[in-house]
Amino acid sequence: MNQLQLFLPCAAGVEDFLAQEVHGLTGLAGDDLLASRGGVFVRGSWRDAMKLNLYSRLAQRVLIELAHAPYRSENDLYAIASGVAWEIWFTPKHTFKIETTAQHSPLQSLNFATLRIKDAIADRFRAKAGGVRPSIETQWPDVRVFAHLTTDQCTLYIDTSGEPLFKRGWRQDTGDAPLKETLAAAMLAASGWWNPETGAVSEAPLYDPCCGSGTIAIEAAQIGLGIPAGALRRFGFEKLLPFQPHVWESIQNEAADAPAKTSPAIFGSDVSHRMVDFAERNAERAGVADAIEFRGGDALQRMPPEGAAQGGVIVLNPPYGERIEVGGVARIGAREQAATEDGGEFFSQLASHWKKNYAGWTAWMLTPDLQLPKRMRLKESRRVPMWNGPIECRLFRFDMVAGSARAGRPARD
Repeated sequence: MNQLQLFLPCAAGVEDFLAQEVHGLTGLAGDDLLASRGGVFVRGSWRDAMKLNLYSRLAQRVLIELAHAPYRSENDLYAIASGVAWEIWFTPKHTFKIETTAQHSPLQSLNFATLRIKDAIADRFRAKAGGVRPSIETQWPDVRVFAHLTTDQCTLYIDTSGEPLFKRGWRQDTGDAPLKETLAAAMLAASGWWNPETGAVSEAPLYDPCCGSGTIAIEAAQIGLGIPAGALRRFGFEKLLPFQPHVWESIQNEAADAPAKTSPAIFGSDVSHRMVDFAERNAERAGVADAIEFRGGDALQRMPPEGAAQGGVIVLNPPYGERIEVGGVARIGAREQAATEDGGEFFSQLASHWKKNYAGWTAWMLTPDLQLPKRMRLKESRRVPMWNGPIECRLFRFDMVAGSARAGRPARD
């Protein structure tokens, strides 16, 4: 268990930030840490796997690669899975689930491919355990097995995370289409407010004027205070056979004994007072209620937070049509603001409000609308490609100059 091939999947566009974070947490570099499309490959230890689960804010899971081999048919998948020593990872008393993904696979049915891998695991246990095999459980399995198929290669992983890592354990109150915590962290990293390699944060105040249930503000506050991303949850590795409770306890103790940090000023507001209530309750569960000031109010009227008039960082993910069905009242940013169907009126008014009242601030906005700068009549100084699930987005940076749309020349994708 001292040399494992790990794969940490992440949202597209986040790979380099995740590689920086992993380097900062483990010290791994060179051939032991390689960013690839959709994730990061890590050659590390079992302790590294547990530590990454606890601390990583950007990874979706921490997977251990158990097999990688060519295939042409479902029978090949059976043979590959049969060759894995599953019995060193779990027992027939555990339940398990297999999830299969594919990219340009020639196989006709992923369901049948999954079935053949399941048969191989069950048959191996029957042979090794006197005819006893583990049961399938699709809702809450003890063990998760992932299979990924390319044109001609099959990779099998065992999961150490359990529930996906964006489930931090504090979010119970949500609105429509809440932003995943992992993507909120990626936005903070891309904005430069948080350095994922060193863990350092900017001294500039942070403000989300469309905070919803508080994801961005709460993620920022936990980062600022040094609270590990997974401090409130359990992990899949706790049910695997190699798990050593005393090693895990030492990792948790290291986190608990880390020096206390002071977070920069963090603010959030939303036109919906119901959402502000949700955000406050979530912040309480996350242990950051004292680090964030939430207030109700329309984003088109909210002035800079008191004591932050000289500048700061705005980070927001306003709801948009593909996330929330837009009707006669556009629930965009100021969620009850009457606007055109695409939110154009709201965004142009928001830009005017920012230029008038937020001079010296930098705003970062995640959206799938590549025409957003035009709608806002602003010139972006940077655009960062980033995916929100299946939706291709851009994180636009706007530098606020009073009474003007002047800014730097936009960077190309």
